[in-house]
Amino acid sequence: MPRGLKESSGLITIGFSQNESAPNTFTQERIDLQLNVLDREVFVVYGIQLDISPPDALAGINTSTFASVSNTTRTTVGNLGDPNVIAAAGSQIRAAGMVDAGVGFEFASADAPATQLEYLGIIATNDFFVQVEGIANLGGKTVSGRLMGVRAVADASVFAALTQSELLSA
Repeated sequence: MPRGLKESSGLITIGFSQNESAPNTFTQERIDLQLNVLDREVFVVYGIQLDISPPDALAGINTSTFASVSNTTRTTVGNLGDPNVIAAAGSQIRAAGMVDAGVGFEFASADAPATQLEYLGIIATNDFFVQVEGIANLGGKTVSGRLMGVRAVADASVFAALTQSELLSA
């Protein structure tokens, strides 16, 4: 457990699923962690799994599905280079210029950190956000997943720093 935090629960797994509101439309869902901010409670993320719908295989057209999980609201699907993005995944079919359905490519952030890391991230505010967006698909796409971690109580100075950092980098 990181310095300044004291674990206050056992391992918690939170499942989620988000559908695009319409094909090729950025859609985001807020998921409430029900943290007790008066007691300086935070959520320490140990692992995350993302499962995204495959893009449509259309001859001659590049299609994609992207998804991310962040601890602040976003206006686009994020990547790991963005502040407060905990996980990201994508699947693409490159078919532009081809007469068939093309070639598929996938990427995803690690489901769990390397063994030398203690955690993936710390959520200091009361919720996290799940984003999904398809590109050039005929049907809507979905992301589902699990967030795994524990509740912890932070020292006052650590809680203030985590909360301020999270809110200012939104």
